[in-house]
Amino acid sequence: MKPSPTFTASILAASLVCLSAFISPFSIHVPKWNTTVHAASAAADDDGFGPLNTTPPVGITVEEIVKRFGERESEFNRARENYTFRQTVKVQTISDDTGRPDGEYQQVTDIVFDKQGRRNEHVVFAPQNSLERVMMTTADFEEIEHRLPFVLTTEDMPQYDIKYLGRQRIDELDTYLFEAGPKTLEKGKRYFQGKVWVDQKDFQIVLINGQTVPQDTRRGHEDLQPPFTTYYEQIDGKYWFPTYTKSEGVLHFPGGGGSMAQDVHMRNIVRYTDYKQFRSTSRIIYNGEDITNNRAPEADDKNQQQPQQPAAKQPQ
Repeated sequence: MKPSPTFTASILAASLVCLSAFISPFSIHVPKWNTTVHAASAAADDDGFGPLNTTPPVGITVEEIVKRFGERESEFNRARENYTFRQTVKVQTISDDTGRPDGEYQQVTDIVFDKQGRRNEHVVFAPQNSLERVMMTTADFEEIEHRLPFVLTTEDMPQYDIKYLGRQRIDELDTYLFEAGPKTLEKGKRYFQGKVWVDQKDFQIVLINGQTVPQDTRRGHEDLQPPFTTYYEQIDGKYWFPTYTKSEGVLHFPGGGGSMAQDVHMRNIVRYTDYKQFRSTSRIIYNGEDITNNRAPEADDKNQQQPQQPAAKQPQ
């Protein structure tokens, strides 16, 4: 998100998007499943987060967990290309006086396949953009599409330092907790940095909390994103799909070039819904077993129409 050249500047066209700003100070929060976010020190309250067990895992090494985790994420990343879904984006500026939105961008998009099997985006709802204090650029769509629904595959893992933090129960899920961040920052590339919760049974991501890095803090060229939390839900009995992302923070634009510094409270929510499998173009092998079609078609249809509910509660 970039600040408007003037406070009442004209609204940028809906096809342009990016949250560019500087959040100070930067901090990562652990979310409550049934509210928004809270400090990590409160994670063992009645919000569904159990205490963190920092002892080594039992019956499996950390290296084996990371290996199996990466393999499952790679399988999911390939399988996800065969699913249609609806993406609902809401970006708001929040008034310091009232605590309510004083500007909003919305867009609802269906990710679908055409008759030739090509993946397309179809905008089904896009009311007039009423944001005035900030402008949106194309980097925001990249954030929404590629970094908020984070996937850490075997192919991507060499780019990251991955540190095992321990085991933690979240509602009905037993998870392994990791900290992940880029080993090096390549020019023109952005990465996830933060915490990753991995289901102990399925070896897939069920929750992430962090921020995109690096952040461009150059005066007049601010291009930064607020910290975010993404929740995942098991949809088809095999894979955990991202279903809800929330990011919120006060963005500090230092000003320059004649413009005044300004702080803007931003709240961004993305929902991914209506996942349905469209086709299958490849076999998926896991632990030597072909799991591409390991269930009856009737079960697939039932799961597609009645998605399995997540074990942990999401914010409303």
